[in-house]
Amino acid sequence: MTDLSMTDPIMIDPEIPTRAPSATTADDTVTPFEVATLDLRGRVVRLGPVVDEILTKHAYPLPVAKLLGEAIVLTVMLGSALKFDGRFILQTQTDGPVGLLVVDYTTPGHVRACARFGKPGVDALVAEGRADAGNLLGKGHLAMTIDQGEATSRYQGLVALDGGSLEDAAHEYFLRSEQIPTRVRLAVAEELVPGAEGARHRWRAGGIMLQFLPKSTERAQIDLDPGDAPEGVEFEAAPEDDAWVTGRALLETVEDIELIDPSVSSERLAFRLFHEPGVRVFREQDVKAQCTCARHTVEAMLRSFSQDDRDHMVEDGKISVTCEFCNSTYVFAPGECDPVPAADTGAAPASD
Repeated sequence: MTDLSMTDPIMIDPEIPTRAPSATTADDTVTPFEVATLDLRGRVVRLGPVVDEILTKHAYPLPVAKLLGEAIVLTVMLGSALKFDGRFILQTQTDGPVGLLVVDYTTPGHVRACARFGKPGVDALVAEGRADAGNLLGKGHLAMTIDQGEATSRYQGLVALDGGSLEDAAHEYFLRSEQIPTRVRLAVAEELVPGAEGARHRWRAGGIMLQFLPKSTERAQIDLDPGDAPEGVEFEAAPEDDAWVTGRALLETVEDIELIDPSVSSERLAFRLFHEPGVRVFREQDVKAQCTCARHTVEAMLRSFSQDDRDHMVEDGKISVTCEFCNSTYVFAPGECDPVPAADTGAAPASD
């Protein structure tokens, strides 16, 4: 999950003649980059129509939409690093007003997401001016799951959520579970877009991740927390590598507007941050909003229920099922989802 796969480079360090960074980046893309002299790798995520489509399909309060947007960026950032066909799933379960976030990334670049929340709790935080990520989520955990489609090839990592942001949770996960120094920045905002029928608000989101992946063992020491030392043993933290200190300091200069502004391309942002040590930017990967639900899969699910369960689903003479991810509704007549008789499926009748 943390090994960022690279493809063909499209821009390299300034000492080698090459084209200048492009002025704009296509929306809904992930752009990997590498700063070889500092042993740094990273990704820039730029989302436009994808995040807007997902968030506008639900009547989420603004703070909930922003929080889910951050979760989408983080999931795309990590899921796009998979080197095999599979899924990367980010899920939070907490005791805060936003009790559940689920983002599902399926290779080669399909994402869907949804949130469950308590409106009274969210409204109360908004009225108090405390509707930040930590208060919305509360306490619980964040799970990151990699699924290769087989029961034996499923990996899950957990990190506690204790009133912090998703950025904080990502940092904690990589430090404790992967022991890879990592910094993540996430940004989500609305922009006002003029149109023939008047201006409308449209969601945009972006993010950047930087990781220190030294090739030599001498540079692979991790600065652990003193709490990790055995009882009675004095802890002496290993000094942080100068390369990581430099990279982290450069990343901290990134402003939220740079992550979502379509006039600041991913290439240009990477070049601004790391042009002095030299940065190599690789070909972008596309991202699409795509749900996996379909009428035939919903019908198969309903057939698996008992007749009594299906009878209790009937309202106004029909069965309606709404997908939590894409908000699509599938309507069935009561008898339409009854189990198919054995004779109709080609199965042999049971013998006495």
